[in-house]
Amino acid sequence: MTTTIANPIYDLAFKYLMEDERVVKILLSALLRKQVTHVTTRRNELINVERDPVSVFRLDYRAVTVDAQGHEEHVLIELQKTDLPSDLLRFRQYIGTQYRDEENMVSTVDGSPVDNRKHALPMIAIYLLGHRVGSIEEPVLYVTPKAENYDGEPVSQGLPDPFVDSLTHSSIIVQIPLLHGRLRNHLERILNIFDQTRKDTAQGYLLNIDEAEYSGDEDQRLIFHRLLTAGASKEMRERMEMEELLFRDYDERGVELLKQRKRLQENEKQLKEKDTQLQEKDTQLQEKDSLLQAKDSLLQAKDSQLQAKDSQLQAKDSQLQEQGEQLRQTIQLLMQASVSPDLIAERLNMSIEAVKRMAED
Repeated sequence: MTTTIANPIYDLAFKYLMEDERVVKILLSALLRKQVTHVTTRRNELINVERDPVSVFRLDYRAVTVDAQGHEEHVLIELQKTDLPSDLLRFRQYIGTQYRDEENMVSTVDGSPVDNRKHALPMIAIYLLGHRVGSIEEPVLYVTPKAENYDGEPVSQGLPDPFVDSLTHSSIIVQIPLLHGRLRNHLERILNIFDQTRKDTAQGYLLNIDEAEYSGDEDQRLIFHRLLTAGASKEMRERMEMEELLFRDYDERGVELLKQRKRLQENEKQLKEKDTQLQEKDTQLQEKDSLLQAKDSLLQAKDSQLQAKDSQLQAKDSQLQEQGEQLRQTIQLLMQASVSPDLIAERLNMSIEAVKRMAED
C-alpha cells in the first residue's frame, strides 16, 4: 500500500525526524558503523529552520560509540545537510568554527586523563548532499586520515593519539541522488528513505512510499512512522509547502541572476578586448611619435588618431557607466527581493562592502 510521508530532504521534515533521539541513534549508528549508545544534541546557533535559500542545515552531537570489540569512544559529530549545491567555503568555515570552539576541548579522552593539556574530542563530519559530487559513483564515501612515515608506510605504533586526533578528522559524504535502488547493506536500507525518485509530482515535500518495504526492519519502520506523522500534520505540511515555494522562488531568481552575471561577464570580456586594442593603438602612436618629430606634415594625422582614441575612451567610459548602473540596479532589485547581501556578493564575485555601497547609491 502506497503511503504519503514527509520528504526528509526538506529542512522542516529533517529537523522533526532528528528530534527523536531513537532516530538519531539509528541513523548515526548506521553511518558510523558502530553502535551509538548515548547521544546529546549540542548547542547550535546556526540551525536554519525558515531557511536562507542556499543554507546548510546543521546539527551537532556529542556521542558515545561502541565498536565490535566493545571499545567505547566519545566523539563529536558535525552533521550538515544541503539539498542544493553549496559553496565549499560554507562547509569549511563551519568545521573551522568547531575547531576554534573551546567547548570541544577536554582534559580526558574516553574518561581517562591524557596529560596536563587539553585535547579535542575526535570529530566526524557527516555531509548529506542532495546533489552529486563530481563523477564519484559510491552513494556513501568514507574519508579517513592516514598516518604514514616518509616512505609512505603506514604508522600504527602509538596511535590513536590525542594530539594527532585533535588536528585531523574523518568525513562521511552521502550522495542522496545515488541512493535509488541501493539496498546492499543496513546503511543503504536506512538511507533509502531519502530516495528522491519517489517524490510526489505535485507536492515535492512529500514522498510516496510502499509501506511494505519497511515492514521487516524495526529501525526502518521507526524512521518511516516518524516521517508519516510529520506528513500527516496539517501544520507541518503547510510549513513544508512554504519551504517548497521558497525553493522555487530561489530557483527562478537564481536563473535570472546567473543570466545577468553571464551578461556582465560578456560585457567585461568585451571591455578587456577594447582595452587591449587601445593599448595596441597606444603602442602604434608611440612609434609614430618618433617619425612625427622629423615630419611636421604628419602631426595632423597624429592629432586625428589621438582624437579617435579620445572618442573611443569616451565611448568606453560611457559603456562602463552604463554597466555600473545596470549592476547597481540589479543589486537593488535583488535586495528588494530579500536576497541577502552575502549571497549577492558571492554570486557577483564582489565584496560585501561594495554590494552595500552600490545598494545605497
